[in-house]
Amino acid sequence: MTAKRTCCPAPDMHYLNPNGQAAILTRIFLLLLLSGCVHQKFVSELYPRWGKEVRVDQPESDGPLLLRMLSPANHASAPACALLVHGMNEHIGRYGEVAQYFARKFLVVGFDHYAHGLSNPVLLQADSALTSGSGRQSVSDAYLAQVPLKDLEPLRRNLDRALRETIALCDAESESERPVFIIAHSLGALVTASYLTQLRDEKSLLKRVQGIVLLAPAFAVSEPPGWRGWMANPLIRLSFHAETHFLRPQNETLPALIFNQALALVTVPLLDGLFEIASWPGLRSFLSPVSPDWVQDYLTDSEEEKARLRADGWIVRRTLLRFVKGIEAEIVNFRRHMKEFSTPYYLVYSEQDPITPAWGSRDFARVTLQSHPDNEVLIFSNLQYHQHLFLKEPARTELLENIVQWMEQRLYLLE
Repeated sequence: MTAKRTCCPAPDMHYLNPNGQAAILTRIFLLLLLSGCVHQKFVSELYPRWGKEVRVDQPESDGPLLLRMLSPANHASAPACALLVHGMNEHIGRYGEVAQYFARKFLVVGFDHYAHGLSNPVLLQADSALTSGSGRQSVSDAYLAQVPLKDLEPLRRNLDRALRETIALCDAESESERPVFIIAHSLGALVTASYLTQLRDEKSLLKRVQGIVLLAPAFAVSEPPGWRGWMANPLIRLSFHAETHFLRPQNETLPALIFNQALALVTVPLLDGLFEIASWPGLRSFLSPVSPDWVQDYLTDSEEEKARLRADGWIVRRTLLRFVKGIEAEIVNFRRHMKEFSTPYYLVYSEQDPITPAWGSRDFARVTLQSHPDNEVLIFSNLQYHQHLFLKEPARTELLENIVQWMEQRLYLLE
C-alpha cells in the first residue's frame, strides 16, 4: 500500500443511456426483493462507552444527545480540541481507541448522529434494559428511527449542538479560546462539510473550527462491485444524473439541455415516488435493504476489525430507502456549492473505494485545494478500503500520526 500527496484532475462522468429505463426499473424491484429479507438483530452486551459521558438535553423530538469526552491528564494543557464525527449506520462507541490516541494531546469529544447509536431510541432503550440487568434485546427495528430522514438536516442539528457543546467544554478551564478541529468519516464528512458551508453567515462559530479532517467523504454515490453492481449501478448512475440535472442547467448545448431536463423530469419524480412507497409501513419491513456482506470486505483489511464489525449489534444494518434517496440529493446539492467550502482541510481517500468512490473527493479537491494554503490531500493508491482509522497496523498508526502532524502544523501557523 502506498500513499501519495497529490490531487488528480476530476474524471469524466459516464452516465447511462436512458434507452434501458424499463430494464432498470425492473432491476429496482429485483434488488429490493433480494435485499429486503426478514432481518432479526439482537444485542446482549452494553453499548461500548468510552470517556466521560456528558448529557445534552434537546427538543423532545430529537431526544437527548450524549457526548463522550477524553482529555490529557492535564485538561488545561491541551492546545486544541477535536470533535469525532462517525459515518453512516455506525456509532461513536467504535472509536474508543481512536479517541484515546488523539487524547494523548488533545481534548476529544464524540457523539452519535441522529438515529444512530444512543441517539437512536430503540438502541437507547436496549442499552437501558441491559444496564438494568435484562437479557438479550431485540434491535431489529432500530432502522425505523430513519423515518424522518428525507435529508440530513436532523444530523446537522445534532452536529451543531455537539460542536457548540464541544466549544464550551474546550473553553472550560482555559484562559483563552482554544482551536477546534473536526475529524469526520464518510457520511459524517458530508454532514460536516455541508454544515460548515451553510454556516458561513455565523462567522464567530465558523472561526472556531480551525481545520477538518475528511476521511473517505461521501461526496459521491456508491458503486457496488460484482453482480450487485451489475444490477444496481445503472440505476444509481441514472438516478444521480437525473438528480444532478433536475431543473438545473449544466451549461450544455440546447439539445443536451432539453434531453437532460426531459429525462430528469420523468426520472426524479418516479424514483422519489418508488423510494417513498418502499418506505411506507408494511412495505418497508421487506423492502428496506440490509447491508450486504461485501460492505464489510471493503471497510478494512484488518481481520480482527472485521470480526468486531460482524459481532457489533449497535451498528444499524438496514437503511430506509427514503434516507438513501435523501443522501443522494444531499450529495448533489453539496457538489453544487462545494467550491464555497473555506475551512482548511486534510482530505484522505482510497482510489479504489466503492463505498465513497474517489471521483467525489477528486472533484472536491479540484475546486477547493487552492482556497487555503494548508489544504492537503492524502491518496491511498490502489487501496479499496473505506475506514482508514480501522486499517491494520502499521497503516493505521501512520495515518493517525499524519493527522496529528497536520493539526500541529495548523496550530503552529496560528501562533
